[in-house]
Amino acid sequence: MSARRGLSLAVVATTLALVSVLGATTVAAAVPPPPPNPSDADLSKSRAAADEKAGQVGKLTNQLAEAESKLMTLQAEVEAKMEDANKALVDLRTAQGVADRARADADAARHESDGAGKSVDDARGRLDEFAAGSFKQGTTVGSVSAYLGAKSPEDLLARAQLLNAVSGSELDAMESMERARTQKANADSRARAALDVATKRQAEAEEAKRTADAATTTAQQAQRDQVAQSEQLEASRADYERQLEQAQAAVGGLENQRERYQNWLAAKQREDEENARRAAAAQAAANNNNTGGGPVARPPAGRPAAGRAQAVINRALSQLGVQYAWGGGNGSGPTRGIRDGGVADSFGDYQKVGFDCSGLMIYAFAAAGVDLPHYSGYQATSGRRVPLEQMAPGDMLFWSTGGKIHHVALYIGNGQMIEAPYSGSRVRIAPVRYGGIVASATRVL
Repeated sequence: MSARRGLSLAVVATTLALVSVLGATTVAAAVPPPPPNPSDADLSKSRAAADEKAGQVGKLTNQLAEAESKLMTLQAEVEAKMEDANKALVDLRTAQGVADRARADADAARHESDGAGKSVDDARGRLDEFAAGSFKQGTTVGSVSAYLGAKSPEDLLARAQLLNAVSGSELDAMESMERARTQKANADSRARAALDVATKRQAEAEEAKRTADAATTTAQQAQRDQVAQSEQLEASRADYERQLEQAQAAVGGLENQRERYQNWLAAKQREDEENARRAAAAQAAANNNNTGGGPVARPPAGRPAAGRAQAVINRALSQLGVQYAWGGGNGSGPTRGIRDGGVADSFGDYQKVGFDCSGLMIYAFAAAGVDLPHYSGYQATSGRRVPLEQMAPGDMLFWSTGGKIHHVALYIGNGQMIEAPYSGSRVRIAPVRYGGIVASATRVL
């Protein structure tokens, strides 16, 4: 009911009836506490952090691309060096084969040359013996001996021809062997020269193989170093991408909070306008029906009646654990919530059956026969205002932001209160919160 203390109970009833007739079909519900509203500085700082992370990711992506390009170049260099090493290995094996053959040819030529020389030396020895024997006889020994044994002139002539042939043949054979020795000596010389060339080529091939192997090893090490650098860059980029996701999530969270707060402001403004309209209608009805027939009954100035206050408290306590539903609750119990176009909708309050803060007060005070409006701002003026230090069980406590009341709870004694706090919560007992609390309690009993 309205809190204007100059109205009688009859006027209040008339007023409520008039408001109903005027078509106020929407229940005036208590606005839940405002959602967090991040400052522009917080939003700017969060966006700057996300931009910085995005820039770092872009920078690392470019560095990684460059590193991967360099890695491809190094890979090509490794492959080229390995091919050089393979070529050097083939050349070395070829050179080793040539050297082995040259070495075998040189050995064979040397043996043949040595054999030819021995044959010539043997022939020269036999010829020397023949010449020495002829000299000792004063003439050709072989000739005299042959002649002494002749039996006829024909025999003598044949023996002479035989001796000449033997000596000539011996000389011819020796000359032939000398030529053969010379040829074999020349072949031995050529074979040794070829062996020298082959040995040199083998040494050069071995050096080329060592050089190619060293170059391959260097290229492979450079490639491994580049792989390690690329992996480090990849890990750094992945880490910054995670940081970017977190920063973007933070931005999204703050922007979502800002959007929810703006929706809350819009809903609050609509509610305030509707409540102002209803209050104006109620005031007009009261002015039209109040004929000044005496003072309106006022609630007692003392402490609330213990029995009635306890009944109110007990009725509220009976709903502990019931879920919060914005716009929910009446004198008979919990009801389905209504849409607020913002925070409550995001929690699905319009699909829940429960209480909001002012709805719980309506249900609790119905135990004492008190009919309260479904708006915490009106409930604050529905009784006598007493200083907080004088609050007693059964009094209502209120909280405001910017001078506008947005929450109500029932004081139950010992510094405790019962409330339906906010969307997503349930009716609970909690210590009295003094942050943002209105400096006076409202006593209706």
